Amino acid sequence: MRYQTEKLLQELEEMTRKHLNEVAWLLSQNADKLNQKPNPDAWSALECIEHLNRYGDFYLPEVEAVLRNAPRKPAKTFKSGFLGNKFAKMMLPSENMKKMKTFKDKDPAGSDLTVEVLEKFKDQLFQWLNIFDECKKVNLTKVKTSISISKWIKLRLGDTLRVVVYHNERHVRQGVLNGE
Repeated sequence: MRYQTEKLLQELEEMTRKHLNEVAWLLSQNADKLNQKPNPDAWSALECIEHLNRYGDFYLPEVEAVLRNAPRKPAKTFKSGFLGNKFAKMMLPSENMKKMKTFKDKDPAGSDLTVEVLEKFKDQLFQWLNIFDECKKVNLTKVKTSISISKWIKLRLGDTLRVVVYHNERHVRQGVLNGE
């Protein structure tokens, strides 16, 4: 699948700005409500966001490191890889969305959480906005990153960005629903 690089980065930036607005809404809600689970098997709103923080703790330094060392040769188009495209599509929320099992180190269930979780996520979202600007200077197809589940599997940078932002979309939406 091919994307115009500028259009892809613009889409990811718009989604990230929407996530910032949704986090602002969550910050206006009662902290006790944000810690309530809709059912015993579900995450609270704060657990949803803490899950994203844990992924951000991996992906932000990973992407920043590859960008520091990437040649400054942007390309007008980005060509998604087979695996990266599959992972990105799996992350997008949909009506028939399947619940996925998370890795233990990324599972916030039972954590003692405060609204600081939301502040940290907001800071991470601003970091992503800066990263999208830096990504305009590199080739999103040729620059590759490791992924959180394996250092040996590499995704094209454009796919990594899609996976992260779509994963954020999935759980921010879940967090907002659980925080209502």
